[in-house]
Amino acid sequence: MTTVATRLTLDEFLRWDDGSESLYELENGQLIPMPAESEVNQRIAMFLILYLGRLGIGANRLRRGTEIMVSSGTVGVRVPDLVILSEELAQVMQGATRSLVTLEMPPPLLVVEIVSPGQEKRDYRYKRSEYAARAIPEYWIVDPLQNKVTILEWVEGWYEECIFTGQENLVSPQLGTLSITADMLLSAREEL
Repeated sequence: MTTVATRLTLDEFLRWDDGSESLYELENGQLIPMPAESEVNQRIAMFLILYLGRLGIGANRLRRGTEIMVSSGTVGVRVPDLVILSEELAQVMQGATRSLVTLEMPPPLLVVEIVSPGQEKRDYRYKRSEYAARAIPEYWIVDPLQNKVTILEWVEGWYEECIFTGQENLVSPQLGTLSITADMLLSAREEL
């Protein structure tokens, strides 16, 4: 992971434009370019979007590339692989010029991070504490490297975790028991 040497304030980050379509996260003042998504991560994210859409979650609530302000030492910005907005947050963001969930807004209903090589510590440790501090009700860590899906539920300020592997159907505190298994999600395929 490469960082940009200049330290930025939150306001500077929000005005940052390098002229490219690249996404960046802001972590303790450091501008961190988001690496290009792997084919596996793209397939998993698209599989989830299609599946969640079939559950009746509308396009106005399913997001990729949405930025979320978090607090860890300093205010930072994360860009999860997938976000499900609550109905309330979707209303608040309607007509926004930037897909950014600020600290003043209600938290998303659920965020999903798909682990990439070298990013494990960020997804399992740093983002976990940042998303908990934002009181995001549910956080999924989809890990194709370790063949597991960790679903975390926010309870009294902390995340309680449940790990799914193999042929176990995923159980989401926000969405209920799902008709996909950990294997199906990790391979981004549906059983026929």
